Amino acid sequence: MSEATRLKSLKIALMVIGFAFIVGLPVFMFALWPSGWSWHTGHSDYPLMIVGVYATLGAFLIVAARNPYDHLSLIRFTAWSSLVHGLIMAGQSFENVGNHGHLMGDVPALLIFGAVLLALTRRPVSTLSQRAA
Repeated sequence: MSEATRLKSLKIALMVIGFAFIVGLPVFMFALWPSGWSWHTGHSDYPLMIVGVYATLGAFLIVAARNPYDHLSLIRFTAWSSLVHGLIMAGQSFENVGNHGHLMGDVPALLIFGAVLLALTRRPVSTLSQRAA
């Protein structure tokens, strides 16, 4: 993939993921598919706190889409934290049969988001060889 294509793809991915964090997460958690996206039943303050954190991160990702290379640490943090969060949730989803819906909901979403961002922000070979010189 050329650097120009990668940059354009990264900008699109940041916009999509940012929008998903701001709009998609609360819609899935509270309206469309709570069993695949919300980890607590009954009254809990947890879902709104998660929505707030992810909406904030989503807004910053949308801002980062303007010039992603100026925000690589934020993007890589989002990628790695999404992968770690998704893997932890994958393990936890097996602890209770009621949590198996997450294996088709938020778990793959986080793993895909993390993998896409890592793939689009990997350093080109030319950059690595310049650093070694």
